[in-house]
Amino acid sequence: MTYDYLIIGSGVAGLNAARLIPKDKKVLLVTKKSPWDCNTFWAQGGVATAVDDEDIPVHIQDTLVAGAHYNDIKAVEILSKNSLKSVEDLIDAGLQFDLNSKGELAFTREAAHSRDRIIHADGDATGRMIHYFLVQKFPHEMLTDTVVSDLLIEDGVCYGAQVFVSETEQKVIYAHNTIIASGGVGSLYKYHTNSTTIAGELQGICLEKGIALKDMEMLQFHPTVVKGTHFARKPLLSEALRGEGAHIVDEDNYRFLFDYHKDGELAPRDVVSRAIFDYAVKNKKGVFLSFEKFEKSFFKKRFPNIYANLKELGFELPFERVPISPAFHYTMGGIPTDNNALVPGMKNLYAVGEAACTGLHGANRLASNSLIEGIVFSNLAVKHSLNEKFQISYKNYTKPIKSYTRNKPIDKDIKNSLRKIMWKSAAIVREENVLKQALSQVNEFLKQDVGRLLYLRLLTARQILKAALNRKESLGAHFLKKD
Repeated sequence: MTYDYLIIGSGVAGLNAARLIPKDKKVLLVTKKSPWDCNTFWAQGGVATAVDDEDIPVHIQDTLVAGAHYNDIKAVEILSKNSLKSVEDLIDAGLQFDLNSKGELAFTREAAHSRDRIIHADGDATGRMIHYFLVQKFPHEMLTDTVVSDLLIEDGVCYGAQVFVSETEQKVIYAHNTIIASGGVGSLYKYHTNSTTIAGELQGICLEKGIALKDMEMLQFHPTVVKGTHFARKPLLSEALRGEGAHIVDEDNYRFLFDYHKDGELAPRDVVSRAIFDYAVKNKKGVFLSFEKFEKSFFKKRFPNIYANLKELGFELPFERVPISPAFHYTMGGIPTDNNALVPGMKNLYAVGEAACTGLHGANRLASNSLIEGIVFSNLAVKHSLNEKFQISYKNYTKPIKSYTRNKPIDKDIKNSLRKIMWKSAAIVREENVLKQALSQVNEFLKQDVGRLLYLRLLTARQILKAALNRKESLGAHFLKKD
């Protein structure tokens, strides 16, 4: 059996692609655990969109400034020009965003935006509400607890994928079109905001197949996560909090960010993260998020989930400050694509969402441009594939189907070491000698008899380190400490 589409990943990009593929097509979506185990589900802030035609050039400019002008200008234009239409399409399909007192979309602001243009749902649960909506609209077949172990690629054609459907059982899935929507690399880091399913394995497979990843040194660290929790995935404190008036302060209540950037809390994320890191190291002081400007009733209504989550951790908001630190958040680089989300050199392999690198985000993603990216570029991928009408014959795939071992006994210790190494080396501030040591350690790990999934993670980690070493000057989120 050959599917019309194989979609890898159940976040906004994968699910929106599935929503837009005609129901008479045979579609299979595979997801690593449950469909809820994805970054979309945890996204708090909102969806960035040009408010109207006049705002498009301003949105483009804000995206370019945040991205240190390293962006692909055409990708930025495509995103902004299609943003409002894509949002309206979702609203027409039944998705409900929060409204203001006039019954209009309630726009708010986040860092590095020059005006209010972020829409949200259920206050601070935008990703969760979009995800719930798209799951409800999902009309096709889904395989959960399914992990991709290989892509079947030969002569510029992707014939589908090989997957683990259990610890030991493998299966081959053939498809006329394959859409990678598997997310970024969060679980390669000791501290991150991502779903634990996000680990960069598909990026590793692409490297194996000769598909060179792009801009893998461009990794974003979110400035404000709750410090002191014991789990790897850190509770996120949305950028929207600062957009609505929360302040970053030291233990003496001093707003030190203005010493680093004129926009203070609303400076680009890479600036804020580095400022917090630098200030804490130099001054040996704790850093906090303060909500003293908020009234409790407004805070509970605007940020109901953050309020409830922090209450479980023992904080009474908005009356208490919360200790914060940066953590890994988002991958600007990834699998290269053209402006139709097609992987260069491939006839029927697409990448969308955080797994892809369109060049949209440049060296640093503008806040809330991620969900809208998944929505816009999944639409373009589906349109392109429907126009192309490309068909495979599985009989034309002549390469051997390999048998892999999913996990091996030594994997756990190496995974833990890898996460510490990546956090120390390819982090907020980087040093050439530390990156070289990390690369040497990862190369040694690759010589070990590790399981298939760890091997793919190690390939991706190695590429991040190589890319960071190859970029000799600081740019955006890539910041090199000079001797």
